Parts: sequence; C-alpha cells; structure tokens
Amino acid sequence: MGHDHSHHHHASVKNIKIAFFLNFAFTIVEFIGGILTNSTAILADAVHDLGDTFALGQAWYFERLSQNSANTRYTYGYKRFALLGAVISVLVLLISSIYILSEAIARLFEPQQAHAEGMILLALMGVAVNGFAILRLSKNEGINSKAVALHLLEDVLGWVAVLVVSIVMLFADLPILDPILAILITLYILSNVLKNIRSTIPIFLQAAPLASNINAVILELEKIPHVRSLHHVHLWSLDEFHAVFSAHILTTEALGAEEYSELKEQIKTRLEQFGFGHTTLEIEFPQELCRIEEVHAH
Repeated sequence: MGHDHSHHHHASVKNIKIAFFLNFAFTIVEFIGGILTNSTAILADAVHDLGDTFALGQAWYFERLSQNSANTRYTYGYKRFALLGAVISVLVLLISSIYILSEAIARLFEPQQAHAEGMILLALMGVAVNGFAILRLSKNEGINSKAVALHLLEDVLGWVAVLVVSIVMLFADLPILDPILAILITLYILSNVLKNIRSTIPIFLQAAPLASNINAVILELEKIPHVRSLHHVHLWSLDEFHAVFSAHILTTEALGAEEYSELKEQIKTRLEQFGFGHTTLEIEFPQELCRIEEVHAH
C-alpha cells in the first residue's frame, strides 16, 4: 500500500508539473500573440491563463511539500503557504486585469482592426494545449488537481469564445467585437479575483470556517459525563481544508487516572466526527485556576 501511494503521488506531481510548464509556455505565446495580432481579447485570455499558471505552480509546489512533516520552524507544516501564493496571484491578476480593461474600454470608442487569422490560430492552440493539460490532470485523484482541472476547463471555454469571435471577424468588419470580448473575459477574471479575496481574508484573520459550527462542537462535548463546560474555545483554519480546534474543558470534579483517561478517549471519539486537522485540549479540574486567566490576572 505504501509503495502504491508513493507511485500515485509521484504520478500526480508529474502530471501537475507537465500541465504547469505547458500553461506557462503557452501564456508567454499568448502575450506575444496578443501584441502581434493587436487583440485585446487574446491579451485578456493571456491574463486568465497567467492566473491558472499561478494556480498550477502552487498545486505543483504544494503537492511536493504535502509529504513533508512539520518542523521546528513551521510547526503546522506548509499548508498555510498556499494562502501566500493565493495573495500573490490575486495581486498580479488584479493589476493585469485593470490594465487590459482600460485598453479594451478605450478601443470601444476607437475600434482597431485585429488580425483574425492569427486569433483563430492562437484559439485553436489554446483549446489543444489546455485540453491536453486537462487530460493529464484527469488521471490524478487529489482535490488540488481536480480544482486546477476546472480552471483549465474554463480556459478551454474561453478559447472557444475567442475562436467564435475571430471567425465572425474574418467574414464581417466588426472590430468592436474584440474589445467587447476582452471586457467580458476580464470582468469574469475580476469576479473570480473578488471571490478569492473574500475567501482568503477570513482565513488570514483566523475566522472560523463557514462549514464549521463551533456551537455544535461545544454542545457535543458538554454531553460527555464529567464535562461541566468549555471556555477559551477557538476554531480556525490553516487553509481552505484543514480546520484547527482548541479549548479548555472544565470537569465537574477531580478525576482519577482511569476516569481521566476514559474522558480523553470520549472527547477524541466525539471530535473525530467533525474532521478537524488538528486539536489541542486542556482539561481543568474545578479547583484549578485557568492558566490563561491567571496570566491575565497578573
């Protein structure tokens, strides 16, 4: 089983690596092609692909790091680095999108003829490259890979839109279609950027995950015999997927060694149903002064 898991992990990293380099190389081609064809729609899609290149780069990097253990420097491991990558990619996409949007809006009032044949060639390449990357990632089982594959599927649909518009422009003198498509693509990118900002900021601020109900956890633990109440309860997230829970548990009475051990086992069993990635608990007897309150008192 260990060998099989290692093989699947290696294959997963390899597939993400191939998809990353494909996407990165083609993003460079897109920027050059967008300038040569004088197409803001191509440039807008290049920005979209740049965002996916960041997503693939993070996926590749963190798939490799995911097997590493926590250390004395990063005691929770490397999962939180994904947030840093998300912030960097959001900033790059935000700046790039605002620039493309300003260029496209200006062209609405003064349309410029784009090179339709070149756009068609780039669109066909875009569908082929992103389609191949999706096929590679479809072999992976990880949630990371599946999320990135969805991004690439959006890219394919974006390139289909560019292909349709460029074919229309080939037969009709409608240069305004290019900036209109660029604006639509950029607004779509910006909507995703805003979603990422909304989901990332609460994690940075250590807010409780939306899917978690802290009151339900407290009620479940208070049902256990010998548990009087909980205080200093904290629930936050390392990233989108790994929640951390900590609490001080006050017992109804002082417990013997056997009762204490049994209590810990019951708490462990109850917490397992909530799927926390990490839990830290401090059990206090009635005569004890809470350590945190004692520190604050001084």
